[in-house]
Amino acid sequence: MNYRYICKKTRQHDNNTTTRQHDNTTTQKIMKKIFTLLPCFALIFSLNAQTFTNYTTTDGLLNNTVNALDIDSNDQLWFGTQSGVSHFDGTTWTNYTEADGLIDETVLAISVMSNGAVWVGTDFGLSVFDGISWTSYTEADGLADNRVKYIEEDAAGNVWIGNNDGVSVFDGSNWISYTTADGLPFGGVSYVTIHPNGDKWLGTGLGGVVIFDGTSFTEITENEGLLNDKVRSIAIDEDDNKWVGTSDGISVFDTNNQFVTNHEIIFILPPPDELNPVEDVKIDSKGNVWAGVYVDYLVTEGGVSMYNGNNWIDYDVADGLVGPVVRQLAIDSEDNIWVATSTGISKISDVPTAVSHPNEQTEFSVFPNPTSDFLNVELTKSDAKELKIYSSTLQLVKSISIEAGQTQVSIDVQGLTTGIYFMVINQQALKFVVK
Repeated sequence: MNYRYICKKTRQHDNNTTTRQHDNTTTQKIMKKIFTLLPCFALIFSLNAQTFTNYTTTDGLLNNTVNALDIDSNDQLWFGTQSGVSHFDGTTWTNYTEADGLIDETVLAISVMSNGAVWVGTDFGLSVFDGISWTSYTEADGLADNRVKYIEEDAAGNVWIGNNDGVSVFDGSNWISYTTADGLPFGGVSYVTIHPNGDKWLGTGLGGVVIFDGTSFTEITENEGLLNDKVRSIAIDEDDNKWVGTSDGISVFDTNNQFVTNHEIIFILPPPDELNPVEDVKIDSKGNVWAGVYVDYLVTEGGVSMYNGNNWIDYDVADGLVGPVVRQLAIDSEDNIWVATSTGISKISDVPTAVSHPNEQTEFSVFPNPTSDFLNVELTKSDAKELKIYSSTLQLVKSISIEAGQTQVSIDVQGLTTGIYFMVINQQALKFVVK
C-alpha cells in the first residue's frame, strides 16, 4: 500500500508519471479511501493506479478539439473533431475531411451503426461513410433540421437524429420527423437513448426528457423531480434505472419512471462553483456510472467522475486527463473509458475492480447527499464506537458516540455552513456536502 499524508488540504495529486505506449501517457495515483490518523488531521490515502493514455495531433488526431466519439464492434475509435473525422484502429490513424466527402468539417455528432456505417452530424447536415464512399443528407432530403446534435440506432436499424427542431428518423429509404407540431417541447433534441422495450428516451434542450413509445410523448420535467429541463444525456442501467444528465447534475428514475434521487455534487469544483453541468453519462459492464462534467461560467474546470454505488470518484487534469473541457464519453469492450475533450483524447484504463464493489470495503453509507438539514448514516458493522465529522480544512466539527449494536444514526447538520465535509468511522471516511 502506498501512503500520502496531507494536512490542511482536501486534494493533492501525485505528480510522478509513468510513460506507457506514448510520451504523453500518464499513470497517476487516485484516492480510493480516506483514513484519520493524527491530531494534526493528517490523512492517509489508500491508492490504486489508473492509467491515462492521451492522444493529440502529435499522435495523428486530426484536431485536438474533439466534440464526439464512438466505438465500433471491433473496438476501433471514431472521433468527430473541429476539422473532420479521425479513425483510430489502435495503431494507425486515418482522417477524413470535406475533400473526402464530408458535408462539413465541424463534426458535432458521430455514431457507428450495426452494419459498420459511420454517421456524422454537423451544423450543415449529415454524412454517412460505408467504408468506401460518403453520402450526405440535408433538409432537402427530409431531415428536420441540418443542425444535428446526436445520432442513435434502434433495434430495427432505424437511425434517430436529434436536431434543433426535434428528432428525425431514417429507415434506410424514408424520412419521418417529429417536431413541436407533433408535441415535442421547444428546444430540439440533444440526446437519444433506446430503451430495451423499444421506447425512445429523448433528451431535449429546454423541455426535459420525452419518452416516445411510437405513438405518444410522455414528458419528465422539473415538476417530476428532474434537476433541470436542459438535458444533455441519458443512460439506462441493468436494473432499468435511468440516469439523466442535466445542466445541474444527474437525476435518477426507476423502472416505473418515478424519481429516485438527484446527484448534484459529482465533481468537486473550486468555491464558489457548486453546480455540475453534466456533458455525458455512460455505464460500464460492472455497473459503475461515469459522468463527464465541465463548467466555464466562473472558471474552466472539468473532468470525469465515476459512481461505484456509494461514492463519486473524480479524475481531472492533475490525475492525467488531457484537458478539463469534457465533451463526450465512450466505453470499449474492456471497460476502458475514452474521453473526448477540447485538447485531445484520454483513455482511462486499469480501473481497479475493487472500486466497483464498495460494500466489500466501506462499513457505512450516508444519505441524502447533498443535504441541508439531516444526514442519515447506515452502518454495515456494529463495532463502531464514534463518528467524527471534519470540515474541508480538516477541522473537527462534530463527534458523536455510537452505542453498541447501533446500525443507524441521524445527524442534524443545519448548524454547519455550506460546503464539503468528511465523515470518519473506524478509520474510514466518506465525503458529503451540506448545501
